[in-house]
Amino acid sequence: MRVGSFVLAAQYPGQGAGEALHRAVRSAEVADEAGLDTVWLAEHHFVPYGTCPSAVTLAALLLGRTRRVRVGTAVSVLPTVHPVALGEQAALLHVTSGGRFTLGVGRGGPWVDLEVFGAGLGAYERGFPESLDLLLRWLREPSVGASGERYAFREVPVVPRPADALTETPGPEVVVACTSPKSVRLAAERGLPMLLGMHVGDEEKAEMVALWRRHARESGHPPEEVAAAGHVSAGVCQLADSRSDAVETLLKAMPGWLKWGLQAHVTVDGRVRAMRDPYAYTELLCGLHPVGTPRLAADRLAATAERTGISRFALLVEGSGDLDATEENLRRLGAEVLPQLR
Repeated sequence: MRVGSFVLAAQYPGQGAGEALHRAVRSAEVADEAGLDTVWLAEHHFVPYGTCPSAVTLAALLLGRTRRVRVGTAVSVLPTVHPVALGEQAALLHVTSGGRFTLGVGRGGPWVDLEVFGAGLGAYERGFPESLDLLLRWLREPSVGASGERYAFREVPVVPRPADALTETPGPEVVVACTSPKSVRLAAERGLPMLLGMHVGDEEKAEMVALWRRHARESGHPPEEVAAAGHVSAGVCQLADSRSDAVETLLKAMPGWLKWGLQAHVTVDGRVRAMRDPYAYTELLCGLHPVGTPRLAADRLAATAERTGISRFALLVEGSGDLDATEENLRRLGAEVLPQLR
């Protein structure tokens, strides 16, 4: 089992974006010191829900600031970037970090981002498979050309090459954010692990893993590869000497951030999006994830792994909105929870 942190760079009411980003950077450094496996970085535009607009750029900074921990994007939003540009950045980080970079990608949402970056609604509704396949070719082949609906260009060499067939050096790991049976099948057919959201409980995650395995086998992936796929479960972790104290910490801080952050999303086509009740959503997250004592947290993570077959976790540890509390949360996760899991 591998446990990492999930960094949103959340901007809480009364804070500036700079404060949120400073907490994000510092939390990654502490995660490295505390022995966590991976720091996963979220990406958002134009909203205080998350203040990092380029997960791959922040990953570059953190790979330079750390020495041991892996750094991954959770996720880089493919419809708003050119897959070759993202592939070049991923290759650069993979090569220069000694293989510590993981590229997580996703479809994102129908947000105004699509208008600002010139992608259009079609890139979100239909274009993700084409973008993903072009990205994967860039990370695996020595030269790439394209003749698709959205991307068409002559064959060009891949520089730098992230994968080297002569030395049997693989390129960066790629994971796919999955929220529907369609995206599960897309990831499975390509043999790519899933990143599953923190709003989803164990039962639904187990169903998605079972569906992924079925589609992967039907697509011809070897049984040992299917069984070994390292899916990632996103969640929330808040540690305290009692469960009530941990829950209280999150209920005091998270609803204000969620309300401010989620209502700031603007759809590109004016469609109405129902917003979750922030307080009820926080209560839901407290019930689903390791929120409580270190013993409870370890038991909850072990139970989720057993029920779902998921071996990796990306845990939001900044739910208090406070830098000192976030650092303490991370250190307790490393010192008091991880040893129980190992």
